[in-house]
Amino acid sequence: MNEMIRDISAVDYFDRVMIDSPRDRESCARLKKTTNARIGLGRAGDRCKTETLLKFRADHAVAMDAVWSYVDESIVDQFGFFKVQTLVEDKEQYIKRPDLGRLFSQETIDHIKHNCIHNPEVQIIATDGLSSCAINANLADIYPMIMDGLTAKGYTIGTPIFVKYGRVAAMDKISEALQARVTILLVGERPGLATGESMSSYMAYESSTLKPESQRTVISNIHRRGVPAVEAGAQIVNLVEVLMREKKSGVELKI
Repeated sequence: MNEMIRDISAVDYFDRVMIDSPRDRESCARLKKTTNARIGLGRAGDRCKTETLLKFRADHAVAMDAVWSYVDESIVDQFGFFKVQTLVEDKEQYIKRPDLGRLFSQETIDHIKHNCIHNPEVQIIATDGLSSCAINANLADIYPMIMDGLTAKGYTIGTPIFVKYGRVAAMDKISEALQARVTILLVGERPGLATGESMSSYMAYESSTLKPESQRTVISNIHRRGVPAVEAGAQIVNLVEVLMREKKSGVELKI
């Protein structure tokens, strides 16, 4: 039987000290556990090791794949998300025209108004952003946590909406259409070499196209090696309480 070729992108180097004969291996190992940065990799002469270079290139490929991947719509379907699309027509246009990822046709806005709950206290939106992998990896854990927390606190929750080819500012258009008090956007972050599965949560009180981007409160680095999705969900619920109480968000919110 042929031996399977190892997928180097799946190898975990974060806890592994690769320096040859380090003076204090235990200290190096502890340091590596505090960061996702590429430290303690060692070298071969004045160059990085072959394994290090291959891992770097593999992680870069993972990041590229995350940008060009698509959300598994069965994940959003299981939670009953209402699905819409921005003015973007395909992935290539999404990359080249960020402005179109913030806009909807009037027909789509009317469709949202006709099919979704109006005047919710909390409106939840998910969008692919620059990493569909982030939504695929985290939505199934974070969304139930948010819903359970908000329901327990008695908030009225709008129809969950999934936006294909969405940018952050798409939340403003939806908030205006439905007159939501607090809007939560779950979006795939631009992937890096540490992970292609990092998600952010943008939150705004009375989100509007007339307000600056500084109106948004953000929780970033939601992934298994950053802020775990379940923990982030609990933080989001707590922040909703703060936004509702203070009636503000972003830089105006002093927390």
